[in-house]
Amino acid sequence: MKLLAIETATEACSCALLIDGHSTERYALAPREHNRLILPMVQSLLEEAGLALEQLDALAFGRGPGAFTGLRIAAGVVQGLAFGADLPVVPVSTLAALAQQALDETAAPQVFACLDARMDEVYWGVYGRGGEGTAQLLGQELVAPAGAVPLPGEGWGVGLGSGWSRYGALLADRLGNRLTAVLQDRFPRAAAVARLGAEGFRLGRAVAAEQAVPVYLRDQVARQPRAE
Repeated sequence: MKLLAIETATEACSCALLIDGHSTERYALAPREHNRLILPMVQSLLEEAGLALEQLDALAFGRGPGAFTGLRIAAGVVQGLAFGADLPVVPVSTLAALAQQALDETAAPQVFACLDARMDEVYWGVYGRGGEGTAQLLGQELVAPAGAVPLPGEGWGVGLGSGWSRYGALLADRLGNRLTAVLQDRFPRAAAVARLGAEGFRLGRAVAAEQAVPVYLRDQVARQPRAE
């Protein structure tokens, strides 16, 4: 299995190449630099592995939720690469990729993944540990006020993501004793997108290039207001 993944939904920009379960990654915390960085990252990883894009089995990308500009960059880049090399694409939840990092780093049975959505709201998803140790969504991903996020199921877990930096007190109060720790300074990474993308590919979740589109959750913000 050879899969290339990109993730540009937050301040972090990254690209990962997964080959038979082993991944290499390029990562930079560089707000507003994603458009300049992502293609050189792709080229660097392929050259290092001695592969042409056409030799891959699939592509994956962080499909959101996240920053609107970052999501459009990811979708546009992966569509262009997929069209050029005739490759399928696996869309991967940005929140799931974030949660995967916590599952890999800790023994927590649940992860409370949270990204700052601005406008006093957060992008929110609760994930459990699937059979292969991969992030499994409990409930649904949504955008909501930090003090009113839903808590599907029971059990304890850890939190991570930019939403915790801004709304940590509200979220902690909402979760109570279900929250045992918060992992600081974590952003979604392409290595996690690649891992989840490979699983999605095996499960038949790949789509054609033109179907590789962002998931905003708050679609009305992405639309331009109409003139009266």
